[in-house]
Amino acid sequence: MAGQWQGWRGWNLWWCWGKRGGGAGTYGGAGERGTVTGKACPKGLYGTFCEECPAGTYKNETGSDRALCFPCPADELPNRAVYTTIRGGITETPCPYKCNSERYHMPHCYTALEELMYTFGGPWLFGLLLLGLLILLAVVLSVARMKFVGVDELPGPTPTQHSSQIDHSFPFLESLNEVLETNRVEESQRHVHRIYFLGSNTFGEPWHLLHTPPEQVKEIIYEGPYIRFVDEINAIAAYQWWEGSMYSILCILAYPLAWSWQQWRQRTKLQRLREFVRSEYDHSCLRSCRSRALYEGLKVAATSDLLLAYVDFFLGGNEKRDDLPPRIHERFPLSLVFGGDGSYMAPFSLNNDNILASLMSQFIPPTTWYRFVAGLNAQLRLVRRGCLRVMFQPVIRWLETLANPALRVYGVHVDIAWFQATSGGYCQYGLLVYAVEEETGCRSFGTIVGAAQGQQHSRAGSNSKENYSGPPRVEILLNNTHRNTEISTRQTVSGGILDLNSLKMLEEKRGMFFLSFLIHNTKPIGHQDLVGLVISMLLLGDFSLVLLILLHLYSISLADVFLVLFILPLGILLPFPAGISALFSHGPRRSAGLARVYALWNITSVVNVVVAFICGYIHYSNQSSTKLTAFEPWNMDESEWWIFPLALVFCKCIQSRFINWHVANLEIQDRSLYSKDFELFWQS
Repeated sequence: MAGQWQGWRGWNLWWCWGKRGGGAGTYGGAGERGTVTGKACPKGLYGTFCEECPAGTYKNETGSDRALCFPCPADELPNRAVYTTIRGGITETPCPYKCNSERYHMPHCYTALEELMYTFGGPWLFGLLLLGLLILLAVVLSVARMKFVGVDELPGPTPTQHSSQIDHSFPFLESLNEVLETNRVEESQRHVHRIYFLGSNTFGEPWHLLHTPPEQVKEIIYEGPYIRFVDEINAIAAYQWWEGSMYSILCILAYPLAWSWQQWRQRTKLQRLREFVRSEYDHSCLRSCRSRALYEGLKVAATSDLLLAYVDFFLGGNEKRDDLPPRIHERFPLSLVFGGDGSYMAPFSLNNDNILASLMSQFIPPTTWYRFVAGLNAQLRLVRRGCLRVMFQPVIRWLETLANPALRVYGVHVDIAWFQATSGGYCQYGLLVYAVEEETGCRSFGTIVGAAQGQQHSRAGSNSKENYSGPPRVEILLNNTHRNTEISTRQTVSGGILDLNSLKMLEEKRGMFFLSFLIHNTKPIGHQDLVGLVISMLLLGDFSLVLLILLHLYSISLADVFLVLFILPLGILLPFPAGISALFSHGPRRSAGLARVYALWNITSVVNVVVAFICGYIHYSNQSSTKLTAFEPWNMDESEWWIFPLALVFCKCIQSRFINWHVANLEIQDRSLYSKDFELFWQS
């Protein structure tokens, strides 16, 4: 009986609570539907047990019905946020929410980059303000550069006789200038012959001399000691294995660092060779007792690019030989090897040192010779290794139309030639200078060359030719005449003439630098101040885009920032200090050299930009596609994440173009050197 009573009472309570709700302990009293206590749920709560309304809803009325939990307004929730619940429920709008990642910041769940943009009025206004600021800073930078650098880089005529004029601007130094000039003249008068090193002074092709002495110096040396001298020189010029290994490692990390390392080792190698010949070697290979005693018979020098070196032989003064030193016409055909290797950092050039200028002045007036060298170097700097068959054609045409017609008046003719191929296939290029009769004409040299094919220069020269894959070799044996006077000297030159026909058979190694089409030597365009201003703007814009990209990647992941910074190591940051150093350096030559380094860093940093693009793409591909609301008009994460990397690549490409013009303006300050008019070129 008691059990039946308890069951009936429980059913009655359930019916009362479920049907009408209990009211103050009495059965059947008025109450709210679905509450345990019989009271209406307060604001923010609903249901039988008065629980919080679900996330994304709020309840601003009393009652227990689920329908009283209204959805929060959709336009109040940022795109990267989710609604949250709070203890006691949500009673009013706006509903509380949180960003779905810690890298977003309240209240709009923006990244750090977007917060910066919207602080200044949004992307478009921010872009306009940034552009105006860059222009202002570029103008300030250009004015500061002109004040700091001064007139060092102002365009002007190139001096016609470098280091051969006496400076009369300082009277108290005039006697010293005269002494130096006298020493140069005496040195050139004692000069017998110049031997060029083979190789390019690189870790794969170090400098080295042939053991067989040339015919021109056999009268003033002992052959046995000379061979020992060559062995010692070659041992000093060779590189250690770790130097090449370090270069290979740096090439992988950052090519500009590898180039700087190679320059340092090349400069050290040249200093070591000079010290050895000047003070350590006893000059025992020379016959002259005076030369051995004074260490004056040998001299090692190199071009400024450190790729071409040579040994000059001088008379000691006690030889008592009337036929030594030979006159210039007795030295023909004269081989003049180009410095450089045709790369962007070291273009081909003819080194016009004091000895060469003094020798050529015996045939050609100095003003004419200096003008010829300046015009030739202007043409050679446009030649790029890897496409020599195309790039040498304008140089050959320039020689035929402008140079040789003027030199022919003085009985001299020049041709482009290759010399001394090494066992590794490295071939040097240069000029072959020889005398012709004034009425003979320039093309008579072709018949002379054809009659002399097949001669050999030396055993070492023959061995090197077997490994060369270039054009067919010819040994040039010339009988030269000048002003109807027979020259008894017969000389051999290892190499071959390059003309428009032989260029078609020229085989060469392709360059490995993957973006050489962006950085190359061009013709000058003038307007140096305007070019400098644009470079300043691009440099500041480049640095600004780099900072914006890093700020954006920081919002994605700190690991992405480290990847961009260290693949390649700091490559994305170093173009800015390199560019500032190039713009604020004194002297055209130094500025041009630093500008080339700046160009290397600029193009190398493209790798870092590619890494940034890959990081952004991986992050974007992993994001769920969500539709942007009206409150969130622009998000870097959603669709426009690629804008900054693409803009930075575009900026770097434009920078490369302007750097090429900047370097050309610095190195070629006389644009008439590229004139195709005969009179305009020679009268400038």
